Amino acid sequence: MNQLLAIALGGSAGAVARFLVANGVYAWLGRAFPFGTLFVNVSGCFVMGFLTAMMLQRFTAAVEYRAAILIGFLGAYTTFSTFALETVYLIEEGGLRKAALNIFLSAVLSLVAVWSGLLLGRRIFANDAYRWLDELPYIEMLLGVLVFFLLAALAEFVFQRLNFTAERRVIVLVLLLGVLSISLTLWISSKLFNFQLEMQEILGIMASTNLFGMIAIWLGTLFGNWLWQLNLLR
Repeated sequence: MNQLLAIALGGSAGAVARFLVANGVYAWLGRAFPFGTLFVNVSGCFVMGFLTAMMLQRFTAAVEYRAAILIGFLGAYTTFSTFALETVYLIEEGGLRKAALNIFLSAVLSLVAVWSGLLLGRRIFANDAYRWLDELPYIEMLLGVLVFFLLAALAEFVFQRLNFTAERRVIVLVLLLGVLSISLTLWISSKLFNFQLEMQEILGIMASTNLFGMIAIWLGTLFGNWLWQLNLLR
């Protein structure tokens, strides 16, 4: 029962994440090609490979956690049925080349992504070269990213409310990302002071915090825009 509940909770979060990410990609690149579905499938495959290696080789996660993340969240985040439906639509509209390209890219890029995630995860987690990973305050880091996600959602609501120009939006979001990245990097480095990290490890932490910061802020703006469109906060 616990495992089923974990899958259900992970699946609901994955479905929401897929909706936000796919629609964000479509808003960016348009709907002439199924970019959104392709992106979630490829990114989900990479994360699947990486987290599989991490959970099996570095952190022995409980069955419920593995089920919630790998089966629930990533199972709902990626979508083969939507890929199939969009490919059929392309065929019906006479876009045979686009349909063939979608099939090729979805299959090849997804395989490459999951393989790359596995290789990267095995390289990082199969030895003791990165013992400091065990000491990272993951729960606190997640809470920090969540706070900036909510701040980005609030900022998007303010943008809509005050009709900010694109330039002002970019300035605010860049400042928000800078504050998030610098604060997280300094805080994590202070937690790991005793490990005497090398420069490439510090740079890796900075790159990771920037990446997760950009994702959190991007998803936060999508969430804020979604709330505005639903007219929930006006």
